[in-house]
Amino acid sequence: LFDGLVSDDVFKHLEKEEILHKYKSRADKARNTIDAVEKKGKKACRLMIKRLHQIDPTLSNELGLSSDSSAKGETQSSLKLR
Repeated sequence: LFDGLVSDDVFKHLEKEEILHKYKSRADKARNTIDAVEKKGKKACRLMIKRLHQIDPTLSNELGLSSDSSAKGETQSSLKLR
């Protein structure tokens, strides 16, 4: 996921390394990655959802993540809470 986010210019390589080395547990890494992406705005969130769906569509669907196209051709991202 991180390599895709770096190639999408969501993260710089140093930001990726900081998160990976600063946090020990997988849960902390995931939580801080999501927080960092959220701070970068809607476009970054859409890119992360798209990457996650490519990597693991089953998990993406279980989490209720969607990346739907709107009439303007822009992508709308949403988290559906159950």
